[in-house]
Amino acid sequence: MSEAAAITRQIKWNEQGLVPAIAQDWQSGEILMLAWMNPESLELSVQEGRAVYWSRSRQALWRKGEESGHVQKLKELRIDCDADTVLMKVEQVGGIACHTGRRSCFYRKLE
Repeated sequence: MSEAAAITRQIKWNEQGLVPAIAQDWQSGEILMLAWMNPESLELSVQEGRAVYWSRSRQALWRKGEESGHVQKLKELRIDCDADTVLMKVEQVGGIACHTGRRSCFYRKLE
């Protein structure tokens, strides 16, 4: 069994076969975005050393930065205590993670 396959076996996937994945800057700890992964995208992320997500709207693999160049290089992979959320510590190439052109998708403060 490959390292990537062994990792996917540890995850508790939801009813749709997905798991939420948090992308965090590996140096600053800033939360960059939340996306979804399926077993294939998680395995590809490990194999390629970069973030590959599952697009729920397109029902297709989504290699972060494939079009924009804002690739997320995978530095470390963790799961939470319940094994139902993935934390990916990444190097955000180009400094932009959000489709709005911002560094983080979490730029709106609720008051």
